Amino acid sequence: MINFPRHAFARLPLFAFTAALASSPAFADEAADAAPAIIVTGHAATDEATALARATAGGTDIVRYEDYADKSLVSLRDTLAFSPGVYLQPRYGQEARIAIRGSGISRGFHMRGLTLLQDGVPINLADDNGDFQELEPIFFDHLEVYRGANALRFGSGTLGGAVNGVTPTGKDAPGLYLRADAGSDGMGRGLASYGGVSGPGDYWFAVSADRSEGDRQHADRHSLRFHGNVGLILSGTVSTRFYASSNRIRQKLPGVLTAAMALSAPETGNFTGNQARDIDSLRLANRTRFDWEATRLDVGAFLNIKDLDHPIFQVVDQKSTDIGGFARLDHEAGPIALTLGGEIRRGTTRARQWVNVNGERGALTFDADLTARTANLYGELRVTPVTGMTLIAGGIYADGFRKRTVLVSTGKSGRIAFDRFSPRFGVLIEPVSNVQFFANYSRSTELPGFGEVFQSLGSPPVSTLVATIAPQTAWTAEIGTRGSFGKLHWDIAAYRATLRGEMLQYSPNTTSIPAATFNADRTRHGGIEASVTIAPTDWLRLRQTWLYSDFRFVRDSQFGNNRLPVVPVHVLRSDLRVGGDALHLAPNLEWVPQGAFADYANTTRTRGYALIGLTAGATLRSGIDVFLDLRNIGDKKAVGDISAVLTATASSAIYYPVEGRAAYGGVRTRF
Repeated sequence: MINFPRHAFARLPLFAFTAALASSPAFADEAADAAPAIIVTGHAATDEATALARATAGGTDIVRYEDYADKSLVSLRDTLAFSPGVYLQPRYGQEARIAIRGSGISRGFHMRGLTLLQDGVPINLADDNGDFQELEPIFFDHLEVYRGANALRFGSGTLGGAVNGVTPTGKDAPGLYLRADAGSDGMGRGLASYGGVSGPGDYWFAVSADRSEGDRQHADRHSLRFHGNVGLILSGTVSTRFYASSNRIRQKLPGVLTAAMALSAPETGNFTGNQARDIDSLRLANRTRFDWEATRLDVGAFLNIKDLDHPIFQVVDQKSTDIGGFARLDHEAGPIALTLGGEIRRGTTRARQWVNVNGERGALTFDADLTARTANLYGELRVTPVTGMTLIAGGIYADGFRKRTVLVSTGKSGRIAFDRFSPRFGVLIEPVSNVQFFANYSRSTELPGFGEVFQSLGSPPVSTLVATIAPQTAWTAEIGTRGSFGKLHWDIAAYRATLRGEMLQYSPNTTSIPAATFNADRTRHGGIEASVTIAPTDWLRLRQTWLYSDFRFVRDSQFGNNRLPVVPVHVLRSDLRVGGDALHLAPNLEWVPQGAFADYANTTRTRGYALIGLTAGATLRSGIDVFLDLRNIGDKKAVGDISAVLTATASSAIYYPVEGRAAYGGVRTRF
């Protein structure tokens, strides 16, 4: 028998009562006709997103709120776990590794090689690096995942592609919606949203708050967030929408562990330097649409203000302001469709560092002004010569510069610029309704950010411009199919990417300096992204995803044909949902048969593991739901994520353990 910590369920009395009620025959009869309480009541935006995804000749996925409504939504991992091709592993709190097709796999912190957006506005900073903590999944109506060069419509030309979180509008989510979660490790979370329509306008506002002690020492967190939008129809062809969001995030950092500690005492945290990451941010945006009979034009602008207070090896303080604009034209006339667009982001950052005195600021060691710009122009032509076949050709031109002016430090000022053009070719075939085959061949480009352009070199280390750093490029071939046949639904893609100058990063096994980045000569990323769902009846659904990843050097002078570290070869996720909206449960499995390498030398490999969980939900009556989320029921101890090194040893503190056993539950209601 599995013994959960008593405090895990002490916080769930409401769920225990309502779950018992839901199991009674009388309740089952009443709830059979009840409507579940979800964050949205309409699906116009999701249906439009699905149509756009199906018109793409490559790997895409639309993840609806209903797909993850029974999860306690801590990070993007809880929303995208069953999105094919997305590799996600939690580190702590909302910090998670997210990689698509091996994007940024060598980076053991933050994120690289992937464009993250909210409502079509990029979260990434002007140097194209970014954090994902500001994307709060509890707010989303749906998420759009475009893998690799298929993300052209978002102005993304990176190896990973783009993930866009879309919040509801007053049209889709009218009225008052409330959600409350509680569970293990002192976790508590609340969400309140309200939306409506008034004449030619609509509005939607939401606020959320959460706190948790974390499943490791020194991992407590709390946040307060606001998101809202207001839309207005100005005429029969013109509409506009204003967006605003604010985030206040406080997160203690538990740090990395040795393999022995990760497997024996994963709850251990690192108190050295009282490390933390505190974020205050404000984002404002507008999108205006001109919609004519055969032509649609979207134009917009955005402002992102971010204050990062980050005690790590030193106390890092960065105050950044990014401004940007975008435009996208879609035109369709008979068998020909055309897309033209562009985006520009320009940002300034005041970057300062102090000696870390137990999380407080000691002597000033660094002070600089950073300026960055990343811009792109893209276009795509789609021709349908015969019914059921579309030929696609397009490309994206990206350019940018990174500039640093050092005010106080032994570091050096400098400036560097990059530009690349990445073409794309594809074909989309739909021989019968709801069955598609696709293929494409495309180039991707990833421009270096500040972390790659300015590095600490020499002894003692001095931060200086690395003029030899170059953009990472890749040619990727992809084939796949998606569709449905009866009760069977599938989405399968195979790809092979040949990379030049992949930006790889390793830890020098010291806490005194940050990680270093170099351009590899040739590497190869290949894999299979598969999702299969079988629903033989209304009350039974089996959902599975399989991610196969073969990432390696190609005849490298130092590492030969070694595998790249961090991502395991196979990851399988499954869940079996039994029941309907009135009452259902879904046991789930995450299986990694063999762990990933921890180092470039391929001397150390982590163990495989299997994690078993369970979600359940019940509709008490129309507009009131309860749900339960049990994780790692067997309390399996394993390594989830890795900060890779050149050669790992038993003393290498580079591992993040998987999430421990936990129980969460909550209630949703709509008025």
